[in-house]
Amino acid sequence: MLLAAYRVRLLLTEHAEQTAARLDWLGQPELGLRVDPGLVLQDVTTRDAYLAAADITAALLRTPLLAERWTSPSALPYYSTGGLARHLANQITRTAELLDAPPGHTAIDVLAHFTGSGWVTTGADEADNTDIRERGERAAAETTADRLAAEVDGCLARLHRTVPAQPPYRIVDLGDWGLTVDDFLLTRLLEMVVHGDDLAVSLDLPTPEMPTAATELTTDLLTRIAAWRHGPLAVVRALSRRERAPETISAL
Repeated sequence: MLLAAYRVRLLLTEHAEQTAARLDWLGQPELGLRVDPGLVLQDVTTRDAYLAAADITAALLRTPLLAERWTSPSALPYYSTGGLARHLANQITRTAELLDAPPGHTAIDVLAHFTGSGWVTTGADEADNTDIRERGERAAAETTADRLAAEVDGCLARLHRTVPAQPPYRIVDLGDWGLTVDDFLLTRLLEMVVHGDDLAVSLDLPTPEMPTAATELTTDLLTRIAAWRHGPLAVVRALSRRERAPETISAL
């Protein structure tokens, strides 16, 4: 997974640099010790991945077909296509609002954000999930596809300015707890990757291809949530052993 690979790459780089420094201090040759440039992280950040995915999401929300299917059932149970589109758009519009709001004071780990959220830990028919859907449906009933697309485009233009400028220690206040800005953007990225697929299927369109960094960051986080939900062995077996694979390792 991307995050694990990043950690390995950084460790390799640090180890190589430290070893080369020791050899230089001892007056010894470096013995050809070099780090393959392909192993070194090159300016790939969660912020870049978020903004790239947001651009693709905004383009999907501009498709004229969305207006035609607005009140039709979506591919996601209990959601109309318009309600799903509104929920997907929130990953851009709500993000812009939260980054403009005063910062929080305490952050929790990104995995704890999911494991502590009722919509993750309860069923689709229980209150936390029905409340999310009902809010999405009410918001969809109060707008149109064209107005939603315009709102998203305006917020996205702001985000292209504000996201890169966020200090790394910024905490986004989510009410019950906070997340560091990069962890918060990672959660929004996951939502866009997952629900972008839902909306494309609802519109009978090919699912837009997300940047590699976006999908790898998303699958890394989904794997961590799945391991928490089903246990790490279930995830290992599902990914490596067809004959012992569990029925599901769905993270959400």
